[in-house]
Amino acid sequence: MNMSVISKAGTLFIDPKRQDSFNHLVCVERWYETTDVVSFRFQAGEPMKFDYKPGQFMTFVLEINGEQACRSYTLSSSPSRPYSLMVTIKRVAGGLVSNYLIDHLLPGQSVRVLPPTGQFNLFDIPAQKYLFLSAGCGITPMYSMSRYLTDSQMDADIAFLHSARTEVDIIFKSSLETMAQRHRSFKLGYMLESVTSTKPWHTDPVSYDIGRLSAERLRNLVPDFAGRTIFLCGPEPYMQAVKSILNELKFDMSQLHHESFATAVKEAQSRVKQAEVLGVEHANASSSFMLSIGDRKRALSPEQTLLEAIEAEGLPIIAACRSGVCGACKCQVVEGATESSSTMTLTPAEIEAGYVLACSTKLTSDATLLL
Repeated sequence: MNMSVISKAGTLFIDPKRQDSFNHLVCVERWYETTDVVSFRFQAGEPMKFDYKPGQFMTFVLEINGEQACRSYTLSSSPSRPYSLMVTIKRVAGGLVSNYLIDHLLPGQSVRVLPPTGQFNLFDIPAQKYLFLSAGCGITPMYSMSRYLTDSQMDADIAFLHSARTEVDIIFKSSLETMAQRHRSFKLGYMLESVTSTKPWHTDPVSYDIGRLSAERLRNLVPDFAGRTIFLCGPEPYMQAVKSILNELKFDMSQLHHESFATAVKEAQSRVKQAEVLGVEHANASSSFMLSIGDRKRALSPEQTLLEAIEAEGLPIIAACRSGVCGACKCQVVEGATESSSTMTLTPAEIEAGYVLACSTKLTSDATLLL
């Protein structure tokens, strides 16, 4: 373990005197869930319990090709089984960190991470009856929540409906079906775009349907959906489709909660490079604003974010989601005016004190920033 990190029974946290510190975790196991999805299990350097909320995410801090890369992954483990952490990662085209971890991270190797966080979690969203809707790797927070509820509440009323391409693409299939068999109040269903197996794939008490989720199918598979609190996670097109379905069914949208990490890695890298190239040009442009960070000064156009300037200057900052969701790039504006498109993880007190999310904030005047 990094000696600047304190281990405390029941929790995992960074010493407040060393906010620049990271936890070091050891990969103890890895296995394939599907042909392109891998789960990794981590433990601390010495036995300890991890305290987090089902549905939260953990940020990895890696060095790839000589540059720091940070990405967040929802924990697929449950705090009801507290001595290890698990993340489940899908290989994706152009996925810098995801593909690097799948290709290179082996048992016995250590990684740097930030402690679990996130507002999309089971503890902070009260519910009496649950409906989990997921697609693809959006299943990970739902699996964590389901594991926690079935471990700790034998009678938790859960309806879980997952969408996948085929039966072989269902992540956690065996574990989920075991939960459904052992817990009568856990109702599991799958929506499959197609079936590839010639073997019987219907498994009692699990329900299956072919095609994409629709208002009619949701009514048939979960007749009491209107009385449930819905947790939603998956690719953006899927989540937009689900929201349209719920609006069509006149669902009370205040009972819908969703998670989304719209991370565009290639686009972000391109924007950083553009910021480096255009920095001098913007410094001489009448429409630019001057950002001061310590002894550094950099001109920004009204279209550039604080994050672009910070990265162009080579200053240390964690930018995990790059979409105003994770809150990792929080910083304080001590002078000047800004405009933010997201304050999702900031408290009213932090906003009052001038804290912003660098990835979602642009200058509207000259400004001074504290990292």
